[in-house]
Amino acid sequence: MSAQSKAQTGQQIVEAALAASTADGAVAYVVDSSEANLRWASNSLTTNGAMRSRQVVVISFIDGGAGMAAGTVARTGTPDVAELVEASEQAARDAGPAEDAMPLISPGDPLAPTATGDWDAEPATTSIEVFGDVAPALGQAFGEAGGRDELLFGFAEHQMATTYLGTSTGLRLRHDQPTGRVELNGKSRDFGRSVWAGVGTRDFSDVSIEALAADVQRKMAWSQRRVELPAGRYETLLPPSAVSDLMIYAYWTMEARDADEGRNVYARAGGGNRTGERICGLPLTLRSDPAEPGLECAPFQTVGGSSGAASVFDNGMATPAVDWISGGVLGNLIRPRAWALQQTAPATAALDNLVLELPGATATTEEMIASTERGLLLTTLWYIREVDPQSLLLTGLTRDGVFLVENGEVTGAVNNFRFNESPVSLLGRANQASRTERTLPREWNDWFTRAAMPMLRVPDFNMSSVSPAS
Repeated sequence: MSAQSKAQTGQQIVEAALAASTADGAVAYVVDSSEANLRWASNSLTTNGAMRSRQVVVISFIDGGAGMAAGTVARTGTPDVAELVEASEQAARDAGPAEDAMPLISPGDPLAPTATGDWDAEPATTSIEVFGDVAPALGQAFGEAGGRDELLFGFAEHQMATTYLGTSTGLRLRHDQPTGRVELNGKSRDFGRSVWAGVGTRDFSDVSIEALAADVQRKMAWSQRRVELPAGRYETLLPPSAVSDLMIYAYWTMEARDADEGRNVYARAGGGNRTGERICGLPLTLRSDPAEPGLECAPFQTVGGSSGAASVFDNGMATPAVDWISGGVLGNLIRPRAWALQQTAPATAALDNLVLELPGATATTEEMIASTERGLLLTTLWYIREVDPQSLLLTGLTRDGVFLVENGEVTGAVNNFRFNESPVSLLGRANQASRTERTLPREWNDWFTRAAMPMLRVPDFNMSSVSPAS
């Protein structure tokens, strides 16, 4: 590889790929990423580091006479652009006609984004300096935990990813996406007790290690008394992190085609989908918005491979704000343009953030605990797996703290459980929601960090069996 090719910018690679294309249409995008991290264990910082990476994707569209076909090839680093374009064109020639074929988005199309970003600017970056206030605060937290004979483990990560997307129709789009998270685990010396706190962030300016450590300390104090409970249905307080993991799964499965063809929980008995049907007992709203303060995400689609939720032909399509559920009523499903055309329904794109809220809700976590006569308070869920797509029945385990609430107070920690629940069914049964706050999904935060959720009270959460996990 020549020194000149190594020095190519993301924009230059996109332009070179489009210029080299001999296909009937092409999309090229580059994602330049810069990452930094801190890790700690047993009350001591262990590692820190920074890295950079690049992904280059070329999608070629070729009409072989029977219909338009698409071929995608991706590389990391700075590849030979001509070879990459040739490989994607061969992939398109080898593929059959695409059932999601549509004309590529062009500038000025009704579905083209109005915000295009600064195409010519250098990619955004991060560095270890983003943790300037985190490291000293951790030192203080380590000392305090050690004084209680407790241990802290965890990590902080920050990424800046710049996407440059170009198409043969003339679109040139750029987006900078900051993504950060902190996870803090508290453990007893014998590892018999474990609790968790975490938060998502754009730039760490809003992260309070002191507040996270205080949350961990409080939960460790709660867990000093142990209570064994059997499996069964319990009134349960689901904190925002647990709610986000369940709602993200409900969101990921909101594919209109699967619903229209009777394959998911959003299918209507007798045919069609449940749009317009009330699915929440409370007038909850589930929504996504690329401009949501603190949760900002890309205002256009970047798609490497077609699925029921996205199409490579829709690259560059705007992703405006959308209410998936409004006032408790299912309002929209995820629908690429090709399926939208077949169903004479609006094309609706998925976004990279999710907000669940009950308008006017003001209750705090503390107030919801105080109003609980007897129930369980969870910390997080993990190992979530789908059991039945028709009802969206999920199974998984509780993790890092299940607490017993009696007469408005936490009186101890109980054993972990395996649960069997559908997030859609939970929305129908939840009878109280707190105010919404930014949270960090525990199970899905490798892929999805931008979420804001309330605590939900569910009167009969199904703890299907006792888990031996500690």
